[in-house]
Amino acid sequence: MTSSSQTVPGSPSDAIDERHLSDDLAMDAVTLRVGDLELMSSYYENALALAPIEEQSRVGGEVHRVLGRGGVPFVRLVATPGLPAVDPSQAGLFHTAFLFEDQAALAGTVLRAAQDPRSRFAGTGDHLVSEAFYFADPEGNGIELYWDRPRDTWQWNNGQVAMDTLYIDPNAYLTEHLTEDVATDPGIRPGIVGHVHLQVGDVDAARAFYIDTLGFETTVGTHPGALFASAGGYHHHVAMNTWNSRGAGPRAAGLGLADVAITLPAREDLDALTGRLTRAGIAFADGGRSVSVKDPWGTPVTLSLPGTTTEELLAR
Repeated sequence: MTSSSQTVPGSPSDAIDERHLSDDLAMDAVTLRVGDLELMSSYYENALALAPIEEQSRVGGEVHRVLGRGGVPFVRLVATPGLPAVDPSQAGLFHTAFLFEDQAALAGTVLRAAQDPRSRFAGTGDHLVSEAFYFADPEGNGIELYWDRPRDTWQWNNGQVAMDTLYIDPNAYLTEHLTEDVATDPGIRPGIVGHVHLQVGDVDAARAFYIDTLGFETTVGTHPGALFASAGGYHHHVAMNTWNSRGAGPRAAGLGLADVAITLPAREDLDALTGRLTRAGIAFADGGRSVSVKDPWGTPVTLSLPGTTTEELLAR
């Protein structure tokens, strides 16, 4: 759904780009610290039609639970009761965006989310490149459910993709696109984490970290208070905004976002990344199959190789 053009192995274009992340990266499941594990698990199972994939108890009794579709992780929930609630003015998560393969799959999931009384509906958006519906979970974590328009319909100008936010009538959308099979069981249709949208304290500092150092490329840099970036010509894999969090400093311990996860194709991609981090003087941890680093607000970002096991990811 977010694939880039393929290259012949060994061709010049197959070489590692020392300045940018690989075109073939993929976003992995976001990790959330939650106060009520059973409530949040039940919500994601019922409202988003996710299924439990893995669970692990850590030393000290901390429980990690992974949910997704078809064995593909969408979200990792870490039970950490007693932490302060999500603070919408703090740096952290704006929303996790779940991408579906067609409009019927999106419509079925939107219907299920809307029917769950624990959902907080937050609006719609025809973004020209995609169609999206927004919710918040019971602990205040933002969720986007979306479908991408075909790439050949996206409009680019001077390296930036045209995006907007136009209203979508939810009832009209469901009437047009909902099919009986997904209305009955939206979980039969696959999906992935398409992008992650973050709250930050300063856009320039976000650009220095996520683009100049981590290696994403700007796709929209003119929107007030926001920055969108990707690899491989996608409209965005990450976005950063200051709409609620302008001037926010380092994050305090609390519920909400615990980790942003990205998959890279090869160890050479991690080596190029560690080189950029070293030159920028940014501390990181290299575990061989993954590299972990924190952004300027203390949000952990983990970049891992394909095939990293669920157990390894849970142990982060």
